[in-house]
Amino acid sequence: MHKGKNIKVGIGFATGRKSFQKVLRTYIHTWKESGLVDDKGISLNLFVAYDLTYHKTKISDYTNIHPELAEQIDSSKFIGSISIIEEIEYLIRENVISINEVRMIFGKGYAAKRNAVLYNAIKQNMDYLIFLDDDEYPMAVTNTGRTAIWGGQEVLSNHLKYITHVDITHGNHCGYISPIPYIEFNDTMTEADFRSFIEAISNDIVNWDTLKAVMKNGGVTYADTLILTSDEAIEVQEINHSKFISGANLGINLTDSRRVFPFYNPPGARGEDTFLSTCLSERKVLRVPCYTFHDGFSTYNDLLEGVLPLRLKFIKADTEQITTRFYKACIGWIRYKPLLLYITQPDRYEEKIEEMREQLKETLPKICAYFGKLDFIKVLAELEKYHRNVKKHHREFLETQRIWAKIMEHFARP
Repeated sequence: MHKGKNIKVGIGFATGRKSFQKVLRTYIHTWKESGLVDDKGISLNLFVAYDLTYHKTKISDYTNIHPELAEQIDSSKFIGSISIIEEIEYLIRENVISINEVRMIFGKGYAAKRNAVLYNAIKQNMDYLIFLDDDEYPMAVTNTGRTAIWGGQEVLSNHLKYITHVDITHGNHCGYISPIPYIEFNDTMTEADFRSFIEAISNDIVNWDTLKAVMKNGGVTYADTLILTSDEAIEVQEINHSKFISGANLGINLTDSRRVFPFYNPPGARGEDTFLSTCLSERKVLRVPCYTFHDGFSTYNDLLEGVLPLRLKFIKADTEQITTRFYKACIGWIRYKPLLLYITQPDRYEEKIEEMREQLKETLPKICAYFGKLDFIKVLAELEKYHRNVKKHHREFLETQRIWAKIMEHFARP
């Protein structure tokens, strides 16, 4: 594939789970199996930005890689608070950016963790960076109607096959991608009520018909056999000023750092992949034919031990854990929706916010009653808060790109 070349590949994780070591072990085995470990022309380098507060973990949960596994990769970089402080000091010392500008890139939140990985990979002259998630596994599941069929996926090889002449490669996802549980509609909440609620809080890429099909499958998205058996990557087209990607199973070409954008999300929100999507009009983005299985409810860790269930569980809104996860997802969505609208539909922004406001006033009492959780009513207050701050968040979004561009110019290769 890359004979005679010394390709430096970064593999990035922004993680906070104890299961990280299990996931990493599985991926390293797939790299060995696919021939990447033994390929003398390819250097595999691990970059891990970890969060000790997310699940009350300790540093060794990330750094303590088994020696036999560590031997199969060329280098490992673990990025915690001390490491980030050292890089901040370096950038200030070199007069690249100021102390005030630093916070925009290496602040708090998920985007900041991803930026720390991206920054370190660029500083260490990686040619490509592949982002993986600690709750996504290199396998795909299809459904015959009677039983689940599982297959391994060579995720890293797939990205490397296509990324040479494009800016971004983006894979597919199966499993429990959606946080929306299986729902049986009734007089308390009809399908029309729920559809109105979801359309109010979600982004343009969420299609109700697709969501409905996933809900009928118990919250499971199955892999498409046509994609699994294809050798073709498809160019991602722009929809409403965005080339939609996801934050993992994601490849970024770093050979020209000036073409690389940073991640951003409003404080306390997610959507860092969605906001990156809005920056890609002048970039070539390919969807590559590989899958990862998203274990969104952390119920299938045994997959990494070789246990392949014949049927995947329906995720019903009948436990506090499932309801709370859905509630948190709704809060995360509503917090980034105003900025997304402000960027993609500035001429209709106020009109769209008013539509959302009316939809939420109508549906939230029904959502609260159906799920037995009064907290859902807070979704409207969160909308108003992030609407009030949308111009500030937009300035931060643009400022992050401006500061990042200065750093990228500093590291640009001659």
